[in-house]
Order: sequence, then C-alpha cells, then structure tokens
Amino acid sequence: MKALVYTSANTVELQERDKPTLQSPTDAIVKLLHTTICGTDLHILAGHVPSAQPGRILGHEGVGVIESLGSAVVGLSVGDTVLISCITACGSCRSCRKGMPSHCVEGGWILGNTIDGTQAEYVRIPHATSSLYKLPSGVDPRAAVALSDAFPTGLECGTLNARVEPGNTVVIVGAGPVGLAAMITAKLYSPSLIVVVDLDDARLQAARELGANHTVNSRTADVVKTLRDLTPGGEGFDSVIEAVGIPATFELCQELVAPGGAIANVGVHGQKVDLHLEKLWDRNISINMKLVDAVTTPKLLRLYESGTLKPGSLLTHSFSFAQANQAYDTFRAAAKHNALKVIIDL
Repeated sequence: MKALVYTSANTVELQERDKPTLQSPTDAIVKLLHTTICGTDLHILAGHVPSAQPGRILGHEGVGVIESLGSAVVGLSVGDTVLISCITACGSCRSCRKGMPSHCVEGGWILGNTIDGTQAEYVRIPHATSSLYKLPSGVDPRAAVALSDAFPTGLECGTLNARVEPGNTVVIVGAGPVGLAAMITAKLYSPSLIVVVDLDDARLQAARELGANHTVNSRTADVVKTLRDLTPGGEGFDSVIEAVGIPATFELCQELVAPGGAIANVGVHGQKVDLHLEKLWDRNISINMKLVDAVTTPKLLRLYESGTLKPGSLLTHSFSFAQANQAYDTFRAAAKHNALKVIIDL
C-alpha cells in the first residue's frame, strides 16, 4: 500500500509499505477514504514530539470503510463507514474509566505517533470498539474528518477548559483550524462576545464569516489595550483560549484574562513558556491544559447530523493521495494559500 512516511526532519515521503494486518482480537483494519494533516504533524516533523520517530506513517484523523475486524470487536461490521478518533481508547483501564482516554494505558494518542497512522491507504485501529464511530447516514464523510480531532480538541481543550458559558466574553488567540473549531463550539454556549486574534488577515476574515464578533491582527500597535478595550470596563476576557503554541501567544493570553477568568491552552508547545505568577497570583484565575480525550465525539456527531454543526466549513483545499506532498506544502504555507483544513482523498 502507499503511505506518507516521516523520514527525517521536516521531510515526508510517499512510500510503499506492507498493508497492516489484525494483531489482536480488538483490532480493525480500515481502508481510508479521506484523511487530513494536523498542526501536530508539523510539530512531529519539527522534532517537538520525541515519541514519533522517523519511519512512522503519520496521521491521526480520517474516515474510512472497515475491511476486517477482530473477533472481540462489537457494534461494528465489515463495510461500515467509520470516523477514526484521534485518541485510541481501550475503554476499561483506570484512565478510560476516569473519562481520560488520552492517557489510556494501551492507547491514547498513538496513531501517527507511536504506531503507524492514517495517512495511508489502510490503517490498523487498536481497540476498535471504543475508537471508531459509525457515521450516520446522510452526513458527508469528507466533512466528518474534521470531527476526528479539530472539533473535539476545540471543544474539550478550548471551549470547555476556558469555561465558556452564556454571557461570557471570549478571546481566541490563533485562527487556525483548531482555533476556529474552538470559536464555532464556543458559539454553542451563547457568549456575549467572541474575539479572534491572528497575524493572518485571511484567517481573520474566515473567523468573521464563521461568526466572530470582532477580529484583531496581533501586529496592531498596543494590541493588549485594543483587545481589553473591547471588554466591559476594559477588564479583560472571561474565557481566553490559546490555540497557537508559542511563548508569545501564551504571554498575550496572560495579559488578556479578566479577574475570575480562565485560560485554556490548546496549542502544542515545543519550548518553555514564562508563567507570570507575579501578575496573576491574586486574580482568581484558572489555567487549564490537556490533551484531547475525544469523549465529546458522539455529541459532535449528533450536532453534525442535526445540522447544528457544520464541520465542512473548515475545509478549504482538497488533494489526491498522489498529491500528498503538495498537501503538506500547502498546509505549511497556509497563509500564502489561504488554507485552513486540507483534505486528502484516497
């Protein structure tokens, strides 16, 4: 089969690999229909994820058709079209029972990290019963790819961790696919104000089209004052979501949080970040961070099926699998190409 392989720093290659086989009664083999590239894949290529070593087939998102099933898999059948969760969950270990499958003792974020992932013609999914979701009829499988990771991450690590609730003021720093997914899911909780911050004017335009009340380019002079002035009394934001993963954006978030507010870190950080406790210790705030657990995937699928959620709104570019390297080039230079989520069709 053909697969997209991380071969060295900042390099991926389309290679021939052996087709995966069932290794456990809980496994499934899925033939991919659609996959995508995540910002985390770029962090792997940059060397920020030591657990992912050269030789790994990348990818932890996708939709496909079940080709074969282990004898212990229940609730799924050969031929089902399924959403692949970015998190593999055994469903029975201590972490899974705590609702925290990102730390599953036999799973977690392993696809495209410690085992071969979804940027291939076929993928082996361990613990398939808890890690695959049969797609409802009538939904677009291509759009559903955004529910593998971007929307669960935006909702769980962003919206919920930032304690968004009716009437809140919300700022999202970073208008990439996950930042915009956080914005879209935040709107479900009826905040009074949503502001999106980014360096890319095209992404800010996309944020406005998707429902942001205001957008601010972070190159703006005195950007902190500009943003705080949008909030009642200039006190800052109740809910602050960091969706980039660099020191400057996390420091900006610390400047923007209101007394009693919450900062939710979503970005993948590859270097140390300063935490200004000398400014924050008495402000009654919380700072929350986590790896997505994908426990909200069934809820997101119901919202998609009902028409409340439109994950396809993040899809901007499509590529065939033969164009996978071009897809990576486009995603790396997202600002140049006005790219959000890129889809690779197999």
